Amino acid sequence: MTLTILIWLPLAAGLIGALFVPARLARVVAVVGSLATLGVAISFVARFHSGHSGLQFVTDRVWISSLGIHYKLGLDGLNVLLILIATIVFAAGILYAAGQEWDRPRVFYLLFALAESAVLGAFCAQDLALFVVFFDLMLIPFYFISGIWGGEDRIRATTKLVIYTLVGSFLMLVAAIATGVIASSDHHTPITFVLSQLQGLPLSHSSQIWIFACFAVAFLVKMPLVPFHGWLPDGYKAMPIPAVAVFSGILSKVAAYGFLRIVLPLFPYATVHFQTLMLIIALVSVLWGTVIAMTTPDARLVVAYSSVAQLGFIMLGIFTLTPQGAQGALIQMANHALVTVPLFFIVAAAAMRSGGSEKLADMGGIAFRAPVLATLALIVTFANLAMPGSSNFVGEFNILLGLFNSKLPIAIIAASLGVVGAATYALRLYIRAMHNRVGPKVTSFEIKRWEAVAIVPMVLLILVFAFYPQFALRRSQSSIKTTIAAAHARPLSTLPGGPVQAAQVP
Repeated sequence: MTLTILIWLPLAAGLIGALFVPARLARVVAVVGSLATLGVAISFVARFHSGHSGLQFVTDRVWISSLGIHYKLGLDGLNVLLILIATIVFAAGILYAAGQEWDRPRVFYLLFALAESAVLGAFCAQDLALFVVFFDLMLIPFYFISGIWGGEDRIRATTKLVIYTLVGSFLMLVAAIATGVIASSDHHTPITFVLSQLQGLPLSHSSQIWIFACFAVAFLVKMPLVPFHGWLPDGYKAMPIPAVAVFSGILSKVAAYGFLRIVLPLFPYATVHFQTLMLIIALVSVLWGTVIAMTTPDARLVVAYSSVAQLGFIMLGIFTLTPQGAQGALIQMANHALVTVPLFFIVAAAAMRSGGSEKLADMGGIAFRAPVLATLALIVTFANLAMPGSSNFVGEFNILLGLFNSKLPIAIIAASLGVVGAATYALRLYIRAMHNRVGPKVTSFEIKRWEAVAIVPMVLLILVFAFYPQFALRRSQSSIKTTIAAAHARPLSTLPGGPVQAAQVP
């Protein structure tokens, strides 16, 4: 079984549902396709050999020979966990969506399937040009989902999302082309975009600086982090709940993964050069997201801005440039996905019981008549605030450990304000939504079956990762060490037009 099957199976199921079955059965085909993809991902994880930093399950075919572009796929410790989490998140999103009625369901589920194939392709891609293609492709379905099935202000929100992401995509395309062209020109080799080959063709300092900046802006817009998050409030409000849960849960992680897979190994000098700036951007995002999440009256935006803060923590871990911090960041990518997806579903469940309003002031008082829903929400809340014993605690602990070893002042601020703030906004959301006085339009009732099908498995996975974090730690350790070692490689010679040799920093 090859990774090609894993990547294109969701789209194949989506096409079957769109073209060959009645509209009423489209949801069934979508659910079966997502669960089958999850099963394939589990088989790859089960066969993955921990402790090896090299690629496994490699597929390598020349795609466009004149441009040196390969259809190269592979798994290692950087992406094997994220592949599994991506299939879990999409399965949960489609299961949740299947419990509701949608206008033009065949198109709706086809777009979801295309998004899953593109995300899996971006995680598996081992060619820079192929990564860019999948990265841009995964955004297209969400433009249409937001524009067709979004909220009242969907047109303006979708327009803003398109403008922001198009700018980021253009910068990434320019940077990717420049990387391949300049590397081949400097080293007098045929042009290539294969990541392993580009790593052996280091660029000059000046080239790394501006190419790093282009990639960084593209990834920061996509995550998003401050000050590139202007599209987030409108975009997250406009998307239907299954779409925004998947978007926040996994699409933002593709951008964070891009820093580990592309930026650190290919642009080591620029990575070190911009380390402090990136840490400051990450810290500001943690503080800004925390403050807004603590004060916004909208339950959905509490989850959205808490995601900004959590992604800021992930960026802090990556740019500590230490194995502990980077491994904590990778684990936190998985943890955040497992937490934020059920959080969006719980917000939707609370809104359904509050006359359709997502305002915190209109919620409350449902816990005693919906104890199962309230218990699930409490477990997710404790994980979100990184309670000791939760899966998030392991990730944040590693991030802060790397940060204390790298940048002590930033570590102190993040540990004090960021962690305490997370507890505040997480408990505020839970108490306002589940307890306090009964809202004016609240009708309390227990969790529905279709809600439980999507939420309960995610909560169980949170508990599994909390008690068994070694599952992620063991599979990622070797690859993380290799990536961080590559990030500390600096060129010895940067003469214009001359060869560039790499040396390892002890």
